[in-house]
Amino acid sequence: MVTDVTEGPTDARALAASEQTAGPQDFAVFFGTERTRLFGTLALVTADRVEAEELMQEAFVRVWERWDRVVRHPDPVGYLYRTAFNLVRQRRRRLRRAALRRVEAAPSIDPFAAVDDLVDVAEALRALTERQRAALVLTDLLDFDSAEAAHLLGVRPGTVRSLASQGRASLREVLGAADE
Repeated sequence: MVTDVTEGPTDARALAASEQTAGPQDFAVFFGTERTRLFGTLALVTADRVEAEELMQEAFVRVWERWDRVVRHPDPVGYLYRTAFNLVRQRRRRLRRAALRRVEAAPSIDPFAAVDDLVDVAEALRALTERQRAALVLTDLLDFDSAEAAHLLGVRPGTVRSLASQGRASLREVLGAADE
């Protein structure tokens, strides 16, 4: 019994009912009748033709594996669609779990340690000369280039680079000793 792919669900149910008396080879007829409609439905649900094709194939494989029971089911088409939508949900859950595993939890920040770090940096900055501190703030924190910082400080750009370098070395020395 060959039917047109464009037939409605009642025709597919009638086909399935007639297959109860037919042999197992009629799965091919069921497949031919339902594949286009199931593919279209899954393509709309997933918005991905490749994924829809894979899900459709998997649903038909699962129905085929149980065809002896499915053909006697009151609604084989409904069984096929239920199987397909279960596969959609399983795939989404699996993708969601995989995404959650890949997203690493942000390390928790100890607010007291952050305050301690700020206090250490403030003390280390106070240990610098005023010119070193100004050169560091302008070049490292405010992202001025050495020419702009030199103009603001009234010195040459080479002096700003030298002061910033000396200031960084002092900070490394003071903050490095605090870490130990």
